Amino acid sequence: MVLSRLLRRRSLTALGATCTRRGLGPALLGILLCHTDLRKSLTVEQGTMKVELLPALTDNYMYLIIDDDTKEAAIVDPVQPQKVGGCRSGEKAWCEADYTAHHPPPLVGSLNVKCLSTPCHTSGHICYFVSKPGSSEPPAVFTGDTLFVAGCGKFYEGTADEMYKALIEVLGRLPPDTRVYCGHEYTINNLKFARHVEPSNTAIQEKLAWAKEKYSIGEPTVPSTIAEEFTYNPFMRVREKTVQQHAGETDPVTTMRAIRKEKDNFKVPRD
Repeated sequence: MVLSRLLRRRSLTALGATCTRRGLGPALLGILLCHTDLRKSLTVEQGTMKVELLPALTDNYMYLIIDDDTKEAAIVDPVQPQKVGGCRSGEKAWCEADYTAHHPPPLVGSLNVKCLSTPCHTSGHICYFVSKPGSSEPPAVFTGDTLFVAGCGKFYEGTADEMYKALIEVLGRLPPDTRVYCGHEYTINNLKFARHVEPSNTAIQEKLAWAKEKYSIGEPTVPSTIAEEFTYNPFMRVREKTVQQHAGETDPVTTMRAIRKEKDNFKVPRD
């Protein structure tokens, strides 16, 4: 009954306000946005490279990477390929099945694609680093289930040491302005956990307020940047004293293990 009544509301703002007022939270709003097809797509222009964010399922993202110079494109993580609807006229598309593929995608026109090994969530997990040679525009990294905005993936097939290496030694060493395109819209819940870890961190508070506003109108909270993640993502901040003190640890890897375990059992507040 609640679902059917809410679905009759056409305003995204009204949907968000109703969910908040009734204490239903972002999870139900995500379901509503999925069923009403109200989650918005977004095109991010990075010089001659364009990235189209295509919402899928309840909280997934698919990405269409387009090289404007050659009109070639690559599809990343097409969990609902029918929603991609084919590329625009004149664009040649390469389809990559998922982030855990063992074979790198072909070059996307004049764009360089580098595969980064980031095992932990799954043993064969890779991220795609895409850049345009000679361009002053920021590069992009497609992080699947390794790095989310303000969070990271569960350690299904790996260890805290592997996630530390993936986040800090691999992704963390990319150019600070690299735009991060993750596999899911988990931002609000991740930031609520980050706030729990560092309640005095103003970057977390500001990002959470911004994310709530974006989410209430159906807009993506992706992309972030590597530099931004170091300011509010507790899993990227395991070397910070404030995060270590929360975990009761003094080592970054044991801190990673402790806060991941805590996050796995974290009850997300409704605010």
